[in-house]
Amino acid sequence: MGGKAKPTKHTSAELAKKAADALTNKGGGSAGMKDRAGGSVGHSKYKCNICMQAAPDPKSMQMHFEAKHPKETFSLEKCSDVHAAAGGVTTQGVAVRGGIKKHHN
Repeated sequence: MGGKAKPTKHTSAELAKKAADALTNKGGGSAGMKDRAGGSVGHSKYKCNICMQAAPDPKSMQMHFEAKHPKETFSLEKCSDVHAAAGGVTTQGVAVRGGIKKHHN
């Protein structure tokens, strides 16, 4: 507890929370919600060429193929890469908390 006329120092927890709030996607209304969901293509990178099921990585796509299409042969080249089709960027950082007017105390 601080004494009289002594300014209180910021704790490392306060500084870490301030940095996390400034750099983490939160809020932002409907644009922020769409951004956190991965933009228009979502966070899943691959799409099954047979049933259009999305998968985040090659291993998940292989597991999907073994479970849902056991008679088909698995080839990752046949699956579409939706991130490449969207230009490689899925989130734009619309919903970063904070704005132009920052209060530095």
